[in-house]
Amino acid sequence: MFSLATAAQMKELDRRAIEERGVSSLELMEHAAQAVADAVWKLLHPEEDGFSPVLSSFSSMMVLRKKDDPPPTDEEQRQVEELREIIEGKNTDPTPRVAVFCGPGNNGRDGVACARLLMEKGGCRVRAFFVGDRAKMTPDEKTMENKLTAAGGRLEDFSVDMTDRSTLEATMDYEQQKILTWLSTCDVMVDALFGIGLKRPVEGVFRAAVTQMRSRLSCPVVSCDVPSGVNADTGEILGEAVQAKVTITFTRGKPGLYAGEGADRAGEVRIVDIGIPHDLEYEMFRTLPRLEVVHQPDSQLPRRPGNAHKGDFGKIFILAGSEGCTGAPVLAARAALRTGAGLVYLGVPRDIYPVVAVKCDEAMPFPLPENYPAILEKARRCDVAVIGPGLGRSSRAEELVLSLLADLDIPVVLDADGINALAGHIDVLDRRRAATVLTPHEGEFARLTGCELPVKDRLSAARDFARAHGCVLVLKGRGTVTAAPEGSAWINATGNPGMAKGGSGDVLAGMIAALLGQKHLRQERDNTPELVTAAVCFHGLAGDLCARKLGEYAMLPTDLLEALPEILRQWTADEP
Repeated sequence: MFSLATAAQMKELDRRAIEERGVSSLELMEHAAQAVADAVWKLLHPEEDGFSPVLSSFSSMMVLRKKDDPPPTDEEQRQVEELREIIEGKNTDPTPRVAVFCGPGNNGRDGVACARLLMEKGGCRVRAFFVGDRAKMTPDEKTMENKLTAAGGRLEDFSVDMTDRSTLEATMDYEQQKILTWLSTCDVMVDALFGIGLKRPVEGVFRAAVTQMRSRLSCPVVSCDVPSGVNADTGEILGEAVQAKVTITFTRGKPGLYAGEGADRAGEVRIVDIGIPHDLEYEMFRTLPRLEVVHQPDSQLPRRPGNAHKGDFGKIFILAGSEGCTGAPVLAARAALRTGAGLVYLGVPRDIYPVVAVKCDEAMPFPLPENYPAILEKARRCDVAVIGPGLGRSSRAEELVLSLLADLDIPVVLDADGINALAGHIDVLDRRRAATVLTPHEGEFARLTGCELPVKDRLSAARDFARAHGCVLVLKGRGTVTAAPEGSAWINATGNPGMAKGGSGDVLAGMIAALLGQKHLRQERDNTPELVTAAVCFHGLAGDLCARKLGEYAMLPTDLLEALPEILRQWTADEP
């Protein structure tokens, strides 16, 4: 797990480091720039492969002329030849070319310093471009520009506004054409346009710069802190955003690098230490709720006690299934067993019981009694209940869900139609005293809360709901968020699009229940959020294993069940 920080928290940490601890802002900047320059250098000179130039041919100028235009003048012909030389020169001079786009803030300051460091190192041709209003340059960036000039470089103005493409030909002068032509030959680009504070859509000349960084898929981009155009807190794309190959983020990861579309744009995320005092960071964050990204479980599962019996590993009650949905209850039950549950009782409607019974070997299915007290008594004898997979949305199913939530004093994992039954009855959830885990996807969350789709700030939405209703909320999707009642949250970084198939959520619900029901995994304090987070992580790791073996197109939820033994074995402590 890696600790995360919001944009506001990082700004405050930087301020305190500079103002209270006397850390030089230029020193922090130099460390940040060095990390970015190192990432660029590794892309240009990978250890396993030498640099291999891409042969280029001249064609871009043709776009700027119409078929019925008169023949070019001598001056225009000279310009065409000069542009041709820029592009085809790549064939004769294999020296890598690097473009660094710098905005007017601290992120741009890091970019200017990165350009200077690359120039001083040699081995590549570097051009730095300033995007925006020079009047808004920070004093530190001006200092870095002076150092760049002293090193023989120049911070050039990038003024191409591609917002209105219909007037591009008429408004673009020759110098701008030369810049775009040179950019088309770059081997790496550096994105230092915006930092973590961007909240509005990218427009004008900034959007043109982002477009240039996105226009050549073969040219990798290294982003400083966050890809420009990505909201650092939410992962929302603000109009347009850079597609980074590598993102070098400073001190702590940012939520937007792991959530929603931001996770797709960030590429490989590397968190680097730039010199913030560690004791200051600890002092500031130690009393705040945890905010972490999960790439792997926080710790290994302990060995199962040698003298334990099946009851010690949890009795799970599952209420699931309906006509046409006989797979969901079986997937949830098998997942609970695969994750270590001792006994699994599977209650299904009487009309589908014969089908479900044939599918179950280890789980113990039974037809739901007609009288509610008998169902309640069966559930009360268990340690954890899973309610909802494939249950349907009939009035009887809804009544049964709400009654069990009100009457059960054991942990409940509420999934799928169990969550749908809560819509309009949130007071039932609020009155519960035992742990409750809700596992909605965004559509179910919207029905439950009335929020708009898509959910733009998934982290805040999950945290707010968990706090307001005293539950653990698992908001499923890219960067699944697990939020705890006291405000802690975890963003899951495992899993892949191959898991986006009906049945994957049923597997997750069973896994969560299994971990919650095993007595040797529980602690004196309530560690429900941590166990839920571990289940989400294991679920994603199983999905990643399936993707490697079978591919994202072909993998099935049943394959997740087959992958779980290998994943859990890897993450179980060895014998002492």
